[in-house]
Amino acid sequence: MNTDSNQYTKHSAPSLIGRAGGESTGGESLKHKTAQGLIWSGFSNGVVQLLGAAFGLWLINILAPEDYGKMAALVIFSNIASVLQESGFTAALANKKEPTHEEYNAVFGFNVIVGIVLYVLLFFAAPFIADFYHEPVLCPLGRFAFLGFVFSCFGTAQRAYLFGHLMVKQTSIMQMASITLSGIVGVCLAYAGFAYWGLAAQSLVYVASVTAFAWYFSPWRPTLSAIRAPRETLKPAWQMFGFSSKLLVNSLAFQFNNNAFGVLLNRFFPGGHVAGIYSNARKWDDMAIATIGGMVQGVAQPVLRAGGESGSAVFRKLLRFTCFVSFPCLLGLALIAEDFIVLLAGEKWHESALLLSMLCVYGAFSPVVTLYSNLVISRGRSTINMVIGLLNCAFVWGGIIALHTLGYGLTAMVIFYVVLNIAWLIVWQESARRLIGLSWWHAFKDIAPFFVFALAVMAAAYFATHALPISWLRMLLRILIAVVLYVGSLWIARAQILRESIEYIFKRKR
Repeated sequence: MNTDSNQYTKHSAPSLIGRAGGESTGGESLKHKTAQGLIWSGFSNGVVQLLGAAFGLWLINILAPEDYGKMAALVIFSNIASVLQESGFTAALANKKEPTHEEYNAVFGFNVIVGIVLYVLLFFAAPFIADFYHEPVLCPLGRFAFLGFVFSCFGTAQRAYLFGHLMVKQTSIMQMASITLSGIVGVCLAYAGFAYWGLAAQSLVYVASVTAFAWYFSPWRPTLSAIRAPRETLKPAWQMFGFSSKLLVNSLAFQFNNNAFGVLLNRFFPGGHVAGIYSNARKWDDMAIATIGGMVQGVAQPVLRAGGESGSAVFRKLLRFTCFVSFPCLLGLALIAEDFIVLLAGEKWHESALLLSMLCVYGAFSPVVTLYSNLVISRGRSTINMVIGLLNCAFVWGGIIALHTLGYGLTAMVIFYVVLNIAWLIVWQESARRLIGLSWWHAFKDIAPFFVFALAVMAAAYFATHALPISWLRMLLRILIAVVLYVGSLWIARAQILRESIEYIFKRKR
């Protein structure tokens, strides 16, 4: 494939929302491009997560839980700064039918200014962060790790262009190359004895690589008008801020939700061991979620917006596909979690296995939540997204703090987190019912069969192999049995989504 960015200066990139040479967004065109985007997103996310898993396994055999615990303490600060710097403008630009150069330029200028200001603030806040966790080393480590969102701020507009124009192939190459470069750096530094510094450097190299590749693939370039007339240049950003600000608050809530354990466990259990054990379990769950959720995230918002009046039918098709893929993958990881962790990471990480199994149950529903969230955004209802995110975040933090106060341990906290986030799907479904008229019965019919089939298959695979004493053989047989039973049972049940997926794959090969 020709990856030269110059080709995009002559011809607009293909898009589901009519930005490419007047292509139709209706009927077969939408269906074809959605399928193409899902396949490329799925391939990309699959390869990225496999590469991440390979480098991750390499690293956890070298490093200790405490090393990961130190990085987990800092992640929330970097993530929140990145969210503030991006401020929801990627989705805001994607939600526009024809974003102008001035709007991209305004977003670029805003992100650079905010990114640099935030780094300066966190640079001086680093000693207070170290005092909060009673870990002096977090001061220099934080100042180094926080450089990541400075690198990131120079590529937000370019990534928004790639996302809004569904340049999925280019995004795939960007991600695969970046994860490879950063993984090599992380492993080399870990072998050299740099421990958690190697993890921080790996993160920085990944962000810097993504930004560099985004500049290479995106034909859009900023102009220097911000220097001559900064107020006029940034004006389009302020006009979009009414929409993007809601997404900003929702993204902040998401980060507080996802990183609650990283903050609280380091505070509740000093030393970083408990936080590191949880961080390892969460990392593998997040990788599996990202493979499915990233595939959906890459196309969902533009596709749902392009679906227009047929939004309910388009959403239900995406919902069935998401459940069809997500439930067996995540529940399958829960099935093999213990053998996977002990065999590939070593006995020192055994405590992570049970946590991973529990987190995967929530993880199975996480891409479904991502899809619902994209539906709300595609309808321009960012306020709903914001309120749902804030309420969920408040319940997560309140529940974890309450459980710790009552004397409960990590396992009880994780169970609470899993149950709450699955139950939160009820809130998302009610929003979908109000926005596109998706009835509870239709949602149940789209979700429940795939969950029941996947759960039954995993149970059968578990009991069929439970007595096997050889862990690697047990893990392989569980995977094989689960795949055969799941595909076979859906084929016998005449699941339309399975047949359509197979037909599309073979059609593409021909």
